[in-house]
Amino acid sequence: MSLAQTAALLADETRAAFCMALLDGRAWTAGELARHAKVSPSTASEHLTRLIDGGLLAEDRQGRHRYVRLAGPAVAALVEDLASYSPLTAAAPHNLRESVRMSAEARARTCYDHLAGALGVAVFDAMRGRGLLADDRGLAITGAGWAWLTDLGVDLAVGSGSRPMIRPCLDWTERRVHLAGVVGAALCDWAFRRHLVQRIGSGRALLVTADGQRVFGEAFGIDVVAAWADR
Repeated sequence: MSLAQTAALLADETRAAFCMALLDGRAWTAGELARHAKVSPSTASEHLTRLIDGGLLAEDRQGRHRYVRLAGPAVAALVEDLASYSPLTAAAPHNLRESVRMSAEARARTCYDHLAGALGVAVFDAMRGRGLLADDRGLAITGAGWAWLTDLGVDLAVGSGSRPMIRPCLDWTERRVHLAGVVGAALCDWAFRRHLVQRIGSGRALLVTADGQRVFGEAFGIDVVAAWADR
């Protein structure tokens, strides 16, 4: 598929809304996505077929249910990178519920399988500031970084495969970099396993738990309460 054809797939509000929702890393039913984008099931099915045929989404069927998900980390990176080019002034929320959701996502959320929002950026900054990351010849984990991740109990087998070990991902709300790749996925998995974060409802937004506030403070030097005070 050509660049123009791929761009055309995302140059539609409904299809873009589907892809943004699927950045939570989970599989959604066609009905769930239809309700999310406020379109009819038949319209949703038509758009999903185009995204699947175009290689941006993958489909799984269980009985009569049709589940779709992003086709992989590369697609997630593409969607998040494109979102970062949207205007700095986001559209005003339509109601209080949407305002609360947008604020929560800006504080902490998942970007496919890694941490994003202010929390993700703070983790990246803390690791670079402590010499765990080096970016003088492209982003890389330092020797001290490997030892630190091991001591922390981060399982680097999570998310491994053909993807990069470490990759900077431009955060679309912070307009700064958070950490993706195998290391980013492993850190996100570690945060969930340790119950440092938990999902707020069914969306991408995350709540940093009381244990999370303590551990992020001890391990990264991040004062979550203070950082969230003006958000």
